[in-house]
Amino acid sequence: MKVNDTIIEVVRGSVTDQDVDAIVNAANTSMRGGGGIDGRIHRAAGPKMMEELIKVAPHGAKTGTVVVTGGYELKQKFVFHTPGPVWRGGGNGEADLLTACYRGCIEEADRRGLESLAYCSISTGVYGYPIDQAAPIAVSAIKEFLQAHPSASLRRVVFAMYGADEFDVFQQALEAVA
Repeated sequence: MKVNDTIIEVVRGSVTDQDVDAIVNAANTSMRGGGGIDGRIHRAAGPKMMEELIKVAPHGAKTGTVVVTGGYELKQKFVFHTPGPVWRGGGNGEADLLTACYRGCIEEADRRGLESLAYCSISTGVYGYPIDQAAPIAVSAIKEFLQAHPSASLRRVVFAMYGADEFDVFQQALEAVA
């Protein structure tokens, strides 16, 4: 899908393998690493990323916010760490918090003049957010930002989905909002 001058696409693979300026890390509020993609990003980036996180987020970060570090040993220049909401049934502001994660990252990328950004699926792993509800929120947040900011610096936004099921759900969400 294309919005203004930006291509939005869903690809199969890890966010760490994408040729982009920055990647999004589905972090936890402690900002000290974890399992899943968070652990993979920390292992790939090396210990200097954790050293920076301790400095820039000494007390962690609130759900829905964004903390930026360098990519260090990753091929991407930046990592945008965003703690997503834990699923508690949907009536506790989860959708707004998830939207804030996706929107905060694209706003930060645009503020820095970046041309490309890759997202993983935020909160749909151990945090239990149903992916069939999360994917449309993610895709809509990006599309709405780009429509509202036609001069955004971004030329490519990627949703990098590691598993076949999440790839299919995100692809369907992208097609539904196109």
